[in-house]
Amino acid sequence: MPPTSSWQTYKRLIGFTRPYRWRLIVGVLCGMVAGGSLLGVFQYAPRLIEPFEQRPAALVAEEAEAPAEKHEALEVSPLGSLGDYLAERFNIPQFREDGTISWQFMLLGLLGLPLFFAVRTVAVFLNSYYMHWIGSRLVLDLRNRIFMNLQDQSLAFFAKSNVGSLISHITNDANILETVIVKNVTNLTQAPMVLLAAGFAIVHTVIVSDFPAWFFGLVLFVPLVFIPIIVLGRRVRHHTEKALQGIGRLVSRMQENLTGIRVVKAFHTEDQEYDHFKAMNRQYFRNIVRAFRAQLWVPPFIEFLGVIVACIGLVVCFALGIRLSSLAPLGLAMYVAYEPVKQLAKMNVSLQRSVAAANRLFALMDADLKLPVDPQAVARTEFRDCIRFENVSFAYGPQDPPAVEDICFELPRGRTIAFVGETGSGKTTVANLLARFYDPSSGRILLDGLDLRKIEIASLRRLIGVVTQETILFNETIADNIAYGSPEATIEDIVRAAKQANAHDFIIATPEGYNRVVGDKGFVLSGGQRQRIAIARAILRNPPILILDEATSALDTATEQLVQEALLHLMENRTVFAIAHRLSTIKHAEQICVLDQGRIIERGTHDELYRQCGVYHRLCDIQFS
Repeated sequence: MPPTSSWQTYKRLIGFTRPYRWRLIVGVLCGMVAGGSLLGVFQYAPRLIEPFEQRPAALVAEEAEAPAEKHEALEVSPLGSLGDYLAERFNIPQFREDGTISWQFMLLGLLGLPLFFAVRTVAVFLNSYYMHWIGSRLVLDLRNRIFMNLQDQSLAFFAKSNVGSLISHITNDANILETVIVKNVTNLTQAPMVLLAAGFAIVHTVIVSDFPAWFFGLVLFVPLVFIPIIVLGRRVRHHTEKALQGIGRLVSRMQENLTGIRVVKAFHTEDQEYDHFKAMNRQYFRNIVRAFRAQLWVPPFIEFLGVIVACIGLVVCFALGIRLSSLAPLGLAMYVAYEPVKQLAKMNVSLQRSVAAANRLFALMDADLKLPVDPQAVARTEFRDCIRFENVSFAYGPQDPPAVEDICFELPRGRTIAFVGETGSGKTTVANLLARFYDPSSGRILLDGLDLRKIEIASLRRLIGVVTQETILFNETIADNIAYGSPEATIEDIVRAAKQANAHDFIIATPEGYNRVVGDKGFVLSGGQRQRIAIARAILRNPPILILDEATSALDTATEQLVQEALLHLMENRTVFAIAHRLSTIKHAEQICVLDQGRIIERGTHDELYRQCGVYHRLCDIQFS
């Protein structure tokens, strides 16, 4: 995925909020109300301070000697027309003899502050709730989209990807994004309005109170703080990207180690694995520290600048003899503006971390190694005639040699075809092409005369069952594993399939029975037991076409007999594509194909091939001797 700007990433994230736009609108409006309500407090504050100020005697005398017009101006209600209405409504005096407001009117005026803060409290709650909800929901949808996209990828994608890195993307990257969004989205809606209200109050106070013109320059100097913040934010983003790559490699290494712990124990390489893990963990730590170090510079820098501005402002006010009531709204506004400025500075750093995580998640979301879908694809509910490979060739990569080349055969309904050959000859590749895990590089595969690429993938997979040598079970109950892919199955259906797979006896031998949890990858079961569970799963699904990929090669003789009996039940009345290293298991096949370096070099029945004294004859002599 090419590098994107922060704005492009934010814009794409905002697109995920479209289904919840009304919640977003309410949350943003409440944030604006929460921030804007402070403007009323800024305007209200000097009115409440004036009664407590000691008015100089000279000023009182000057006001007494003033013309009548000025007296009228002095007697204007400090709360404007609303004050006149309240004084008349409650029959209380507004002023005392010295021209300050009366204590009765001051108490009445104080009732305005709880009103302002009541509105602000409700607005802050609604803003926080809706913004947190949207942030968490956005990450939830993002995770769902990524997981769905991963499910749609072909096996070619997973052959090129590292499972540990994919897990790290969906967990660690998504967690960082969720934390940043939920933590900062509320401030993102409130802080700008608080700054706007504070800025308006500062400008209004400077104009009304006749502050010197150069004071505006002092106020306008404050935005310059964002320049180093932006620079630091980019450094945080850079080091965060490296840290996320590091944690992906770390998770991948852990996954490989714990999955292959038997090999580690067998070769006694615990210390070697620890040293490797420790080195990777140290590099991850370095990147985290570098990002954190750049992030830590932001708060003290903001505080230092705030102190400088405050000190300069106080010196100016002292020199000009500015009254407390004139300075109060300015000081309050600057104090209130300090916190959102600091929040926005921290927010920029956090958002840069989220950009690094979001870009990696978007790269997964945009991954496109899916099998092509024909818009005219048809659904097939049954298999009627035959499967045909016509000059099929396939390579796993553009620069790779062909894994199979010019494969041609026909498999009639109800028959069995077997493929044998040395390791790497292309047997499993042919099976993967039949299941359409991959598409041929050239040639075509026909099902009842219809190219597999023109059949809906879902309906094709319902026609094909697969039993492999490496049995994959999920960390759930035995019943759940048997019913995997057949959610409509009843417990009676599950038991019937288990009996046909020779699995029922060992299942009920434990107290939990079919409710026994098999552990990670079926760890609590033996290889033969896992294989019979997989066979029961295929029997329950009841597909007309069956792929058996070396289903008994890893079993001992006694277990192989039980599994082979289960396979015979499974193969009844089905079209079977079998791959086997143990040639005794495929003697009954109507057609046996011998593969060598991706090509079919011999074909026929067991007796025909053995009489030819070729490769198949040699393989049989090696095994049976």
